[in-house]
Amino acid sequence: MSLPVTIAGLSHRYGRRLVLDGIDLTVAAGERVALLGASGAGKSTLLQIVAGLAKPSDGVVTIGGRRVDAPLPGVTMMLQRPALLPWATVRQNVELGLRFSGLARRDPDLARMRVNTLLAQIGLGDRGDARPTELSGGQQQRVALARALAPKPDVLLLDEPFSALDMGTRAALRADVLRLATDAGTTLILVSHDLADAEALCTRAVLLSGHPGRVAEDLAIENGIDEATRGRVAARLDAA
Repeated sequence: MSLPVTIAGLSHRYGRRLVLDGIDLTVAAGERVALLGASGAGKSTLLQIVAGLAKPSDGVVTIGGRRVDAPLPGVTMMLQRPALLPWATVRQNVELGLRFSGLARRDPDLARMRVNTLLAQIGLGDRGDARPTELSGGQQQRVALARALAPKPDVLLLDEPFSALDMGTRAALRADVLRLATDAGTTLILVSHDLADAEALCTRAVLLSGHPGRVAEDLAIENGIDEATRGRVAARLDAA
């Protein structure tokens, strides 16, 4: 299942500093949208508000028609760092996503099957008993992806999950995210400062200007973009 996300008239301040200004954006159920912008454009702040981890100064976010005032069930988030529990096994870290959803308690056998299936899908089927410190950075991010997808979320939020990875690992993880999210039909919102991430995962890119963040462009990218647009986007992403 997937749900639409609607952002209406959203502005946000840190103290007296305006970070986001008048954001209006709709993401259809099952759509994959990238939020692109240079550092300071407010991308991560906007994603935290969508996740219910921060409250906007003005405006409203709804997911499936339900107002977001706190984290909602069916919405999961993957961060730049995997944030795995170092004392827990890979399998236990993935299962954590099911504990939050209640499945691990309601049906332990089904939860165990779900975890094993996900580990196989991300190529770590034989590493379930390993600790995070025994894994590479890319493998740790795969575990974080499996944890985020374990409860079969309606909306998956990705906050720069590839930025600390080398190019080969980055490409492989993007392929994993695309395959698993597409198979599940999950609504996906990606925050990135890299157009390549957006093109690999998303059908649409929303470009935020900075200081404060405003919607500057809304681009269809599923079929690629021309060189003039690519240059314009790159220049905006490089802007401080």
